Amino acid sequence: MTPDELDTFLGEERTCRVATLGASGPHVTPLWFLWRGGVVWITSLVRSQRWADVLRDPRVAVIVDAGTEYGELRGVEVRGVAEPVGEVPRVGAACTALDGVEQAFADKYTGGTVTLDRKHAWLRITPTGLVSWDFRKVPGVSPEDRVAR
Repeated sequence: MTPDELDTFLGEERTCRVATLGASGPHVTPLWFLWRGGVVWITSLVRSQRWADVLRDPRVAVIVDAGTEYGELRGVEVRGVAEPVGEVPRVGAACTALDGVEQAFADKYTGGTVTLDRKHAWLRITPTGLVSWDFRKVPGVSPEDRVAR
């Protein structure tokens, strides 16, 4: 994907899969996310395996993908470093780093209502590497040939 295609794709898709490294191995969970300013933003329960994993080892991988048939598959893998931002758990104290983030997340997922349940906190995932793919661009494959294989 081009940088503009990548930004559009990550801005439109709603679910990612976040992989963390736990003491007993990888842990993967689907989550809502926000792509803003070249980073991935997620909220996480602070009493979760994911949160414990990130505190132990902040390296994560995030996959966002779409498509049903083989020739429609596209996606982005973000490898990066996760870090808590703001208070833990989030109760609403002013935090410059979250200016606009919480509202943009709420606009995308909850009809514009920012919800602070005192159980979640923000993680900012700063990419160290990005890989994208778009099978719709595979040359020589007609739309009729793009069936599940």
